[in-house]
Amino acid sequence: MVSLTALWFPIVLSAVLVFVVSSLMHMLLKYHAGDFARLPDEEKALEGMRGATITPGDYTFPYSSSMKEMGSPEMKAKFERGPVGMMTVLPNGPIAMGASLVQWFVYCLAVGVLVAYITGLTVAPGAEYMHTFRVASVAAFLAYAGAQPMASIWMKRRWSTTWKHVLDGFIYSLVTAGAFAGFYPG
Repeated sequence: MVSLTALWFPIVLSAVLVFVVSSLMHMLLKYHAGDFARLPDEEKALEGMRGATITPGDYTFPYSSSMKEMGSPEMKAKFERGPVGMMTVLPNGPIAMGASLVQWFVYCLAVGVLVAYITGLTVAPGAEYMHTFRVASVAAFLAYAGAQPMASIWMKRRWSTTWKHVLDGFIYSLVTAGAFAGFYPG
């Protein structure tokens, strides 16, 4: 067993590398540019939402508070009439990238700690590079990509967008595994 403290360097290194790689991917590759679409008649839709004074949060529409209500003829008619959807409303003003980037880096550190924990429990000191790489990459892949399909299953995100996020997670897992395999004690 290898302790978390013995793996502090690969934890931090993997977080820094994933942060840099993800930034470069999103700034240079642009394959996420089509993940969202413009609302038809956007200004009219935005004006309607402004009039409703929607506060930041997650919403579903039409909304029902119970399965019983969802089965009512009135609610079924609302679903048939449409639109049906889910949306997240952010606070007004420019999107604060700084706070999101800090949270992303903290998440990358948390993934590094979990990868260190799993790898430290299952890989002996001095293990072969590829053995360490395989264990660390699977653990990192589960953290970065494993839950992505749930957004398509439950939130109806387009599968093409989900597979792009899974690809991102795969790349992040390889970067993380390289940091752990390259600097694993032994």
